[in-house]
Amino acid sequence: MAKFNLTLPKMGESVDEATIVSWLKNVGDEVSADDFVVEIATDKVDSEVPTEVEGVIVEHCFKVNDVVKVGDTLCVIETKSDVEKNIDEEIKVDEPEIEEIPNIEMLQENDNKSTKIEQIDDVFLSPLVRNIVKKENISSAELNQIKGTGKSGRITKKDLLSYIRKSNNKNVDYTAELVNVTKNESQVRDLTRMEKILSKHMLDSKNSAVHVQTFIEADITDLANWRDNQKTKFLDSYGEKLTYTHPLIHIVSKVLRNFPILNASLIDDKVIYKKDVNIGLATALQDGSLIVPVIKNADELSLAGISKSSNSLVNKARNNNLNPDDVQDGTFTISNIGTFDNIMGTPIINQPQLAILAFGAIRKLPRVVETDKGDFIAIRKIILLSLSFDHRIINGATGGLFLKEIKSLIENWKSDS
Repeated sequence: MAKFNLTLPKMGESVDEATIVSWLKNVGDEVSADDFVVEIATDKVDSEVPTEVEGVIVEHCFKVNDVVKVGDTLCVIETKSDVEKNIDEEIKVDEPEIEEIPNIEMLQENDNKSTKIEQIDDVFLSPLVRNIVKKENISSAELNQIKGTGKSGRITKKDLLSYIRKSNNKNVDYTAELVNVTKNESQVRDLTRMEKILSKHMLDSKNSAVHVQTFIEADITDLANWRDNQKTKFLDSYGEKLTYTHPLIHIVSKVLRNFPILNASLIDDKVIYKKDVNIGLATALQDGSLIVPVIKNADELSLAGISKSSNSLVNKARNNNLNPDDVQDGTFTISNIGTFDNIMGTPIINQPQLAILAFGAIRKLPRVVETDKGDFIAIRKIILLSLSFDHRIINGATGGLFLKEIKSLIENWKSDS
């Protein structure tokens, strides 16, 4: 009797394990090729694993919240051909075929290996959905208003997040739970799963890399004025909003080709020089968490291509629609702290990368302008750039020259969109 082992697929060089969030198919359930069987969570993003074969689930190899390594068997599927063969061998008497009655589903007894479903006032929720409900402080009355699209009308994660977004659009904020705190009383809560992952990732980076920062000031006046003058035309021509960040990504991706060590990774005492320039965009989410979607082959894209890719990834991130490929294989990370009016920062390297660049806010400041007729004081638009790099591999001269070339291209901006 042949069986198919559904394993945890490889999801990028930096991801070697995942946590079981929920089983989408129970033992005894029939599955078709490409059906999603299990929902998993990595340190990057939540995802669903499909099956490649048609058959019946005969075994769950892990429970909800178990940590699984890449290549481990998640579940065992008896393939369709084997199922039909077994049925033919067991059934000796011909019986009239009973047509399937639409909209009526078979009820199965609960199995110890079945996905754990929790109940709140007659609303059945998976553990993942229940955690979101608790985090967003959603009441039972609100849950009863949500139309579930899952099996038997169950509320899925997508249903819940869609409801939260619509509620936010009505100026109702469910992202922050109100807590009555009396005098001398402290509020205590557990770290969320994402907070635990991020804290470990940041601590590992600080404990392994020798962080060094270097800073440079750039006159971004001409680039900023060009963007302000072109944004409407750009939107009409390409259907994409043009932000100040997009030209900066465009510049950095080009400069990285001249500094391959800043586009490299350090893994097990080996420096790996990447042939692709994949720019990660540190993106803050409404719940305060952070995720880094990746623009693939950014150095090969035009400004319009970078704008399209960046806008799409950021929107997907904020709507919780990123897939694993969207956050994999980054080679260099950019953080725009100027979004929050911060002028400078010292970002933490996104391991196993070797460097990260932060952009500060654009400010109007008096500066000395050199001309053929002498030096003058003028109001210019100024931006500060801060580069954090791993001093084990990258020396100060290399980091400084990298920033200097970025500064030069900013101050001598020429669009090739």
